[in-house]
Amino acid sequence: MLKAPELLLPAGSLDKMHAAFDFGADAVYAGQPRYSLRVRNNDFATLQALQEGIDGAHARGKQFFVASNIFAHNAKLKTYLRDMEPVIGMKPDALIMADPGLIMMVRDKWPEVPVHLSVQANAVNWADVKFWHRMGLTRVILSRELSLDEIEEIRQQCPEMELEVFVHGALCIAYSGRCLLSGYFNHRDPNQGTCTNSCRWDYKVQHAQEDATGDFAKVIPLQFQQALREAEQQPFSSLHQQPRHPLADQAYLIEEAERPGQLMPIMEDEHGTYIMNSKDLRAVEHIERLVKIGVDSLKVEGRTKSLYYAARTAQVYRQAIDDAVAGRPFNIDLLGQLQGLANRGYTDGFYQRHHTQSYQNYMRGASEANRSQYIGDVLSVEDGWARIEVKNRFTVGDRLEVIHPKGNRDIELTRMLNDDGADISVAPGSGHIVRIALDASLDRALLARYL
Repeated sequence: MLKAPELLLPAGSLDKMHAAFDFGADAVYAGQPRYSLRVRNNDFATLQALQEGIDGAHARGKQFFVASNIFAHNAKLKTYLRDMEPVIGMKPDALIMADPGLIMMVRDKWPEVPVHLSVQANAVNWADVKFWHRMGLTRVILSRELSLDEIEEIRQQCPEMELEVFVHGALCIAYSGRCLLSGYFNHRDPNQGTCTNSCRWDYKVQHAQEDATGDFAKVIPLQFQQALREAEQQPFSSLHQQPRHPLADQAYLIEEAERPGQLMPIMEDEHGTYIMNSKDLRAVEHIERLVKIGVDSLKVEGRTKSLYYAARTAQVYRQAIDDAVAGRPFNIDLLGQLQGLANRGYTDGFYQRHHTQSYQNYMRGASEANRSQYIGDVLSVEDGWARIEVKNRFTVGDRLEVIHPKGNRDIELTRMLNDDGADISVAPGSGHIVRIALDASLDRALLARYL
């Protein structure tokens, strides 16, 4: 029988941590604000909160990893071991680290503490993995830029090392976390945990041409949508024979909305153009292959996402793992369930290099099935009526999905009351409390509306 890999989710907050565990996660990770890439929106900013998280995970028989994965400048070396002392005393199950100097310091002072190599370190080959094994690390989180075949080769060459890969969440537009845009614009360094996500800002694209000095000069505004439509109208076969569109060989200038007149040149090479916002990673369709390869841990990104995100991703990937281990075929309904989460469009990243048009159409069609929207939390159930904290608008007549660790079920909403007990037909939106008929066993469930 195949071994089930660990399902690892972001801890974000104590509530999200417990939701992840409730819906199938085996472990969670959280970052130290000063020494990780998780400075913003971090509920584990205090030692007390971190202790509660670690103790809470251990009380449930689960694991809690602490990310300490910045590339430290000299100033932080002076305080690092002192600040780590109480964290080590909390007995996290591992530290997630990237900086070789910090790893050396931790290995020298606390050789018994397991260290996992962060994806920040960009391990892309089996020699990398063997090196870090010699350094005493127990797990390597492989770079997101690897294909399934490359991961399989690393697994075969390095059976002694635990391997972890990302399967869901945001993708960086550079090698994980090594983007310079945020530092350039706002003097906030992604590698110090202060990325402002400059890749997602509003940019205008201009045509450019190279002058005699080698500089790029603005020519005319680029009609981007028109160029995109022209590219999409080319038949797939011709694109396959000539994979680069003629527009790809031109130079362009981009202008950020809040910085008029500051034009930056960009060009595309054979691997693509990486300065713009990436789609989100969704690799649930590859879980079966990753399980067969023997990957030890499958990781979801998204510490700033909602409790619903934590619950839904944990539940979906738990089912995909369990199905793969049991030899059941992939359930394409899982694609639709993930489609209802906040996302910037999905991609399976670099796992599979060349998709056929039929594959793309299949994945798009499957993703549209059973799409849903998060609409509320069940606060309590009394006398057959559940109090719902509304997150998004829904109405009587909607088909709802009740999401619960004991199993999901579909219901038709035929009646709804406001919090005073009067009949209403519409739950207007966030901030309202309504009541619907619900079984008491579904207390603390989440609700979604089928679209």
